Amino acid sequence: MPKLNRMQLFSPPNMNYSRLKAFFTTKTVNESVKEVSKETGISEKDIYLPLQKHTDRVLILEDDLRPEIADAVLTQRKGLFIGVQVADCVPILLFDRGKSVVGAVHAGWRGTASQIIRKAVKAMIERFNSLPEDIGIAIGPSIERKCYEVGKEVRDAIYEVMGEGEYYAPVNGKYCVDLPSANVIQAMSLGIPRENIWISNICTYCNPHDFHSYRYHRDRNGRQVGFIGVF
Repeated sequence: MPKLNRMQLFSPPNMNYSRLKAFFTTKTVNESVKEVSKETGISEKDIYLPLQKHTDRVLILEDDLRPEIADAVLTQRKGLFIGVQVADCVPILLFDRGKSVVGAVHAGWRGTASQIIRKAVKAMIERFNSLPEDIGIAIGPSIERKCYEVGKEVRDAIYEVMGEGEYYAPVNGKYCVDLPSANVIQAMSLGIPRENIWISNICTYCNPHDFHSYRYHRDRNGRQVGFIGVF
């Protein structure tokens, strides 16, 4: 597990660029914009969270910062920090070091089945002329395969778009699905090199004292966040 600083934020090592701030939080940081602002020193007006509904919508942020329904956000606007909230789903941060484009993606099983990470990367390529080899991806804490047993309908929804792969394994008539690796496979299918992708390898279900987990906490569940921005 990455070493956490006193504010309980940790930065992915492949996002260590000047004027880039990228981090994931633990459960000790409330997911509200106000709390994130307090812990990071980023002004509330410069923090953007979409209205997440497990969609496949990729929102491009320019001047209009009113909250909209989306589960992926991209921007080239400096000084704006975009983020997603999760509790077992996969938080994904993206950075194009060539065009200074940042992205934040929320990928649960529905988002993975609808290929939201592919759609976000494709939008970076088509909208901002990003080159796949310039895009870095950081995958934060989420539920991992050993703890994510699903029914056939969930496995089939992902399998329909991805086919065979090591992202799932049958277990006593059900399936264990690894959402982080499924999203890695999708990103690589658009030409992003594997060495550009960092995975935290932290399971939220296995670490309930440090992270919110929907499967573990149920009705007492909160959210942690992943944020990224260029300043």
